[in-house]
Amino acid sequence: MRVVTDFRSEPPFEILSPVEQIHPFVFNSPHSGTAYPEDFLAASRLDKRRIRLSEDAHVDKLFMHAVTAGVPLLRAHFPRAYLDVNREPYELDPRMFDGRMPAFANIRSIRVAGGLGTVPRVISESEEIYAGPLPIEVALDRIEALYKPYHAALTRLLAQTHVRFGRAVLIDCHSMPSSVRGQDAKNRSDFVLGDRHGTSAARALTDHAASALSALGYKVAINRPYAGGFITEHYGRPAKGLHALQIEINRSLYMDERTLEPHSGFVRLTAELAEFIDGLMRLPLEVVCPSPGRFAAE
Repeated sequence: MRVVTDFRSEPPFEILSPVEQIHPFVFNSPHSGTAYPEDFLAASRLDKRRIRLSEDAHVDKLFMHAVTAGVPLLRAHFPRAYLDVNREPYELDPRMFDGRMPAFANIRSIRVAGGLGTVPRVISESEEIYAGPLPIEVALDRIEALYKPYHAALTRLLAQTHVRFGRAVLIDCHSMPSSVRGQDAKNRSDFVLGDRHGTSAARALTDHAASALSALGYKVAINRPYAGGFITEHYGRPAKGLHALQIEINRSLYMDERTLEPHSGFVRLTAELAEFIDGLMRLPLEVVCPSPGRFAAE
């Protein structure tokens, strides 16, 4: 964890760019941020260890080989508990805020009901983040200052990639707990690939990724229990040559889930993900991800 004053003096996210982009892929790590604003920590009822439980800790590092392989990686510095860019821009829980809720806010989504809106109410499965209600202006300020610029950067990367290569493939990188209440940890997958049940990416891409990870010895599931979030759903438009695939990694493969520190499996997983990334770069995308249409940035 890094404690920062605010994101006016420190970049809230960054694009790690290769010397030259040579493949039509863009990697994204929206939940690996570790820069926690002082005022956010002061408003939270959680200690510095508990507040970090929703991080996709180290995921950006696990996929860093993508840059070496010739494609950009976008990563957030702000933490998911502070603002979640894998949500609609205004999925807001009225129970969290004082003041008039914007009429355009989505206050009835399943994610809001679970406390996991754009400005989350809980971390993990049920722990309340804040000691009391926040002014609604706090949420709106975070959306303007962080959410909209982040998505503008991601949209620009995908548009530039599509213009250059005629197609673009977004790999949205996440991690998942090794155990979830109500599920058998022994039967938990090592990786879960999400393509919104075939609507966000060509199924051939998903199947290839699953086969490549299985060949490395991992247990892989597709769309169960994670089919992809807002980013996958929003950017994945295969009919226009834009494919979005979400990857969830079981955290026990590479870190101690209590301390969030990498363990001995981190080095091995990083090396095997580099092999996986190199395999993606060799795909004949004109066959795997045909591009019949033209990408129009939104």
